[in-house]
Amino acid sequence: MHFVSHLECAQCGQRYDATTVQNLCVTCQRPLWVKYDLEALREKFDRRTLFGRPPSLWRYLELLPVFDPANIVSLAETITPVLQLKQMGAELGLDHLYVKDESRLPTGSFKARGMALAISKAKELGISKVAVPTAGNAGGAMAAYAARAGMEAYVFMPEDTPAINQKECYLAGAKTFLINGLITDCGKLVGEGKPIKGWFDVSTLKEPYRIEGKKTMGLELAEQFDWQLPDVILYPTGGGTGLIGMWKAFAELEALGWLKPGRKPRMISCQSDGCAPIATAFARGDRFAVKFENAATIASGLRVPAAVGDFMILDAVRASGGVALATPEADIPGWMQHVCSREGLAICPETAVCFSALKQLLAEGKIGRAERVVIFNTGAAQKYPEAVSETLPRLDLNRPIDWAAI
Repeated sequence: MHFVSHLECAQCGQRYDATTVQNLCVTCQRPLWVKYDLEALREKFDRRTLFGRPPSLWRYLELLPVFDPANIVSLAETITPVLQLKQMGAELGLDHLYVKDESRLPTGSFKARGMALAISKAKELGISKVAVPTAGNAGGAMAAYAARAGMEAYVFMPEDTPAINQKECYLAGAKTFLINGLITDCGKLVGEGKPIKGWFDVSTLKEPYRIEGKKTMGLELAEQFDWQLPDVILYPTGGGTGLIGMWKAFAELEALGWLKPGRKPRMISCQSDGCAPIATAFARGDRFAVKFENAATIASGLRVPAAVGDFMILDAVRASGGVALATPEADIPGWMQHVCSREGLAICPETAVCFSALKQLLAEGKIGRAERVVIFNTGAAQKYPEAVSETLPRLDLNRPIDWAAI
């Protein structure tokens, strides 16, 4: 049994059939939401139903768009842990600071969630060829899940995409191409090639299902906090599907009666000043973001100069009472090293931006000491060797060791 009722344009509200292949709204070229019969869900799906289910994102199957479980394409997507950071919390002046560590997922990032759903649904719809533009982790995740599903995969990425991401796409058998441009240029190529090559475009928010995978972060977080959501969530924002997806999850859980009405976190959209279209639009009071020119950041997941779901991100941030802000690009390596040296948790460059934003918001009095704060570590630091430059001392075994200097 599934509870999907239809697809719906996030801007104009036009409805679409959920049993056929869809990308963007044909009228306004904006993203489509998956809509559920929440009244029927409320009658037939109770929180107690989750007891005893395997600890994976598929435990929430009734709130996901795959009709037949036989179509699930999985690499064992585990529930990711929430870790309390006591030393960093004490240093920053917070009693309750947590990180939800998405690096434990297949392919080492939160992108596995979205691609697990996108590829599963593509399989269900009879799709055999998929393509994606990527700044890094999305390409690797798509390549892996497409391989798992036996699909033909095409990946287009900027030529300065982290080497690890390039290699994982190659290893998974995807036809991978480097482009002398940004992710937006890669997206244009995917669009241009679609009528020629016949692939399905799984670009961020250009199909309805990646966001459904990302919303499982919010479902998990609610369950892990015993259905009492934290006060603040800091989320690194590129294309924004994670933030949008969580906000959708909270709304659906509230409609099901699983959360207290009106008790949702303030959503903080975090960007680097090297690529900050959402933060800029928020500061201006705009609903739509202007393309960010000359985008450059070592946090490759944030290097999205124009997000198709810009208004969805900004709507969620404002509805939650949160903010969108950008912090200095130069601070990223320092925060990566600092957090890991204090807590043993290796954070990716995108998450380092969140710690910088947290420090700024605390200094401005926008987050209180007693509030429960969650930061999302969206990927494994080990996938970004280019982001950290270190010079290690060398010991020469042909000479006496100067132990006093060590």
